Amino acid sequence: MKGYFLDKKIGVLLGGKSREREISIRSGTNVCDSLLRQGFQTETIDPAEHGFMEKISQIDVAFIALHGRYGEDGCIQGLLEVLNIPYTGSGVLASALGMNKIASKRIFEACGIPTPKYWTFKNGLERGCEEVLRNFKMPVMAKATSEGSSIGVIMVREEKELTKVIEGLMAEFGDAFVEEFIDGKSVTVGILGWGDDITALPVLELVSKNEFYDYQAKYTQGMTEFIIPARLSEKIYNEVQQTALKAHQSLGCHGFSRVDIMVGQDGTPYVHDVNTIPGLTDLSDLPACAKAVGISYDELILKMLSSSMIPRYTLRNTKNEETEKISPTTK
Repeated sequence: MKGYFLDKKIGVLLGGKSREREISIRSGTNVCDSLLRQGFQTETIDPAEHGFMEKISQIDVAFIALHGRYGEDGCIQGLLEVLNIPYTGSGVLASALGMNKIASKRIFEACGIPTPKYWTFKNGLERGCEEVLRNFKMPVMAKATSEGSSIGVIMVREEKELTKVIEGLMAEFGDAFVEEFIDGKSVTVGILGWGDDITALPVLELVSKNEFYDYQAKYTQGMTEFIIPARLSEKIYNEVQQTALKAHQSLGCHGFSRVDIMVGQDGTPYVHDVNTIPGLTDLSDLPACAKAVGISYDELILKMLSSSMIPRYTLRNTKNEETEKISPTTK
């Protein structure tokens, strides 16, 4: 498959206008360096810079390394579809669903995939906060609906803080919701492949020095300990991988993703995010998961690039389906 791309001009899309611009530049720069090492004609293209449309019209394939809004939410995917430019990863619909945490939760529920309980504020802030205090134990997690990298995620410990926190999130991000706090292990599972060749990578346990795996913990050296394989029983470990695969498939994701899960005290794996464009920095989770089964960074990038030439799939009801391949636990 590598030979197919040798005469193609590959544009690595990075930067953009989201709050994750800095991380996207780090991811995209790493991707570009990898593709150049492997002998591909590659350049970086920033949608936020002048001349973007002219530059993108000159490439044969787009490797999307954009995080957050306008890059991970289906917007850039839609543009590439219109321009008839092949691109990596999930399509318009799966990208939009993965970015919107409420939309993805509703699909998880319909497919029988455990996800933390949540409350939206469509019927008003005051009434919503009253319902949260009536139906949830403190602390709770207050979240922006459509942000990544734990941006707009706040742990609320005191009842009196709830209204102010939600007001602040809505003012800054436009929409917010409250999610049940799951006391347990924070883990993540990388997914690679398509069709009959789809694999759940080893489960990575994330031990943050902060209250939870927030933006600082994700992107600051030494703030999070990576434990792979995660410290779970074999039964729960396998269930986590199966659940991650189901979540990926339920949204119709393609090629790759990273599924973030909280494993509760009772062993239940609760999915809270499917990241359709995982970070590819030196500190990112997906490369660490791949490395655990002997997939080098360059091999990972080539696999992700190859997703651009494979037809994408529609949503799947995974409630009663058997999932595909599970990688070794490396135990």
